[in-house]
Amino acid sequence: MRYRSDHITPLASSLVWAGVAALGYAGVKAFLSLRRDAENDVDAFKDKVAIVTGGASGIGRALCEELGRRGAVVGVADVNAAGAGQVASAITASGGRARAVHLDVSQVKDVRQFIDEMIAEHGRLDYMFNNAGIAIAGEVRDLDLEHWGRMLDVNLWGIIHGTTAAYQVMSKQGFGHIVNTASAGGLIPTPMLTTYATTKHAVMGLSTSLRIEAAALGVKVSVACPGLTQTGLFDTTVSVKVNLEKAISKLPFKIMDPADCARVILHGVVRNKAIIPITAHTRLTWWLYRLHPSLLNPPLYKMVAYVRASRSET
Repeated sequence: MRYRSDHITPLASSLVWAGVAALGYAGVKAFLSLRRDAENDVDAFKDKVAIVTGGASGIGRALCEELGRRGAVVGVADVNAAGAGQVASAITASGGRARAVHLDVSQVKDVRQFIDEMIAEHGRLDYMFNNAGIAIAGEVRDLDLEHWGRMLDVNLWGIIHGTTAAYQVMSKQGFGHIVNTASAGGLIPTPMLTTYATTKHAVMGLSTSLRIEAAALGVKVSVACPGLTQTGLFDTTVSVKVNLEKAISKLPFKIMDPADCARVILHGVVRNKAIIPITAHTRLTWWLYRLHPSLLNPPLYKMVAYVRASRSET
């Protein structure tokens, strides 16, 4: 198959390999820096008030647990009330401070109410981690508007609800940090997860734009971009005529542990990074896409063909 705009020149190929080497060096340097600065990271969250949505599982749970270990007061929010309760109980049993609440982020009144309750109890809100999310896998031709609506309600409106409610409070306080979870799928094209990628690209635009707007008011905004992480998202992903498990099994890289992901996110938050790309694979593909978007086309077309080969009509 030929693609006129996808031709990769020898110069581009050389730049790719140079980028791989540079990113490898940067990855080692970042790892050493992460270990060296771990103690300072711990102190940064001591006695801070933080809310984490999607806190019952995956990255959200890992963030709650890590924040609890570092001395933060954690609001564990999730539509899975029992799971949120278990996370909060584990934190308090270990000597930390946490509170669980049932929260559907698509319901703006409930989001605002929980933020108001945390502020009434603790006097302020230091961190808002808008992490809750869902995924739908499948070709756009097989999806209906209900799929799109559900995705937008949780992954986009849920982030908007948490961001705007927290921003109104933080801008009045004159301090605070909003951390939105996007994805590697918000940095590069992600076919077969197009609804998911649409919301994550939107979260990127929201976060990076608000960061500039909020800076003079004392409010920080960061966006975390995990690659594939072993989270409950896989268990709840709606697959429409695709074999998601088979597709994931063919990926050429290791799926990240959520605890490691949470530590990288918090490391980036302490340093007030605008965008926090997680895993070397995410950094590499993002770099390649910015260098020359067509560099990613061959593997992306191949992925589409592979997934489509096992497409089911049921």
